[in-house]
Amino acid sequence: MAHFIDRRLNSKGKSTLNRQRFLKRYKQQIKRAVSDAVGQRSVTDVESGEHISIPKQDISEPLFHTGKGGKRTVVHPGNDQFTAGDRIDRPPPQGGQGSGQGDAGNSGEGEDDFTFSISKDEYLDLLFEDLALPNLKNSQFDQVVQYETYRAGYQTDGVPTNLDIVRSLKGSMARRVALTAADRRKLREAEEELEKLKADKHDNTVAIIELEKTIGALKAKIAGVPFIDTFDLRFRNYAKKPVPTSKAVMFCLMDVSGSMDQATKDMAKRFYILLYLFLSRTYKNVEVVYIRHHTQAKEVDEQEFFYSQETGGTIVSSALKLMDEIIAERYQDSDWNIYAAQASDGDNWADDSPQCRELLMKKLLPVTRYFA
Repeated sequence: MAHFIDRRLNSKGKSTLNRQRFLKRYKQQIKRAVSDAVGQRSVTDVESGEHISIPKQDISEPLFHTGKGGKRTVVHPGNDQFTAGDRIDRPPPQGGQGSGQGDAGNSGEGEDDFTFSISKDEYLDLLFEDLALPNLKNSQFDQVVQYETYRAGYQTDGVPTNLDIVRSLKGSMARRVALTAADRRKLREAEEELEKLKADKHDNTVAIIELEKTIGALKAKIAGVPFIDTFDLRFRNYAKKPVPTSKAVMFCLMDVSGSMDQATKDMAKRFYILLYLFLSRTYKNVEVVYIRHHTQAKEVDEQEFFYSQETGGTIVSSALKLMDEIIAERYQDSDWNIYAAQASDGDNWADDSPQCRELLMKKLLPVTRYFA
């Protein structure tokens, strides 16, 4: 039998509808595969999709075909080895039957699991489909942007401390030149005419008196232009431009006491992935610090954070103290944007709760942008 493989690229979204129909039909199987994949991926691995494998029996569909019609008689041969009620032993496995065990055989065939890839967006949609965020303030998840001040020219209004004296005097001079240019030209012409009349031997007394009046009026008009006016004042203008912040640290705190089961830890991992996804879209560099605690707290790597078998009682303040020490030592709040997320079943030693409140109110909350 000949097999044809269509290797053409999907153009203009021709297969988009079929893909969405497939994802909807086998959604439960795909969600189970995504849930299994969460345990194999890192919290910081959110930039790629996922390869999904579905057992072939889960995607089998009923088929309708035309059977033999009419009345017919069938004679089945009997046997001389078994009677009704006998138990038949299972035959031993044979090679080549798709089981992957035994020696090679010369017969039999099998099928591998159906494997396909989902995109990053599809993976995240399936991962967080059953989760919901609490009613948080919108400002807590706004784009985090810092601003820097820079010179942005001049403006006509401002505070006296921003007054640019040189620029204002230049404006005053330009205004006075523009307003008095015509009068100065007339004054210069009148003075030249007056000199000619005085040098003339004829009697020009009346004309000289008129010119002197005109010259006096022009000088008074020119002198009446103010040396500086509010129109001339120029103030230095400062504007702010957004500068993307580049560094953030994410503290992952988790209670590993005996009451925390693996299902709760997997749920916490999804929340950490969600928070890291938000931070990675906002900041260029994101560091993750893992702190696990029972009666004592310590900083660990991701593998030990989620899968270590160590357990004990519950003293939450030990994790908060360690977080405060790490911030003071490595992550100054003036240079880093600090986020923290704590996963716990809510239990704590009763005498430890006041100390936790003291640490949160006075040390951690003032320096963190978000604490959940």
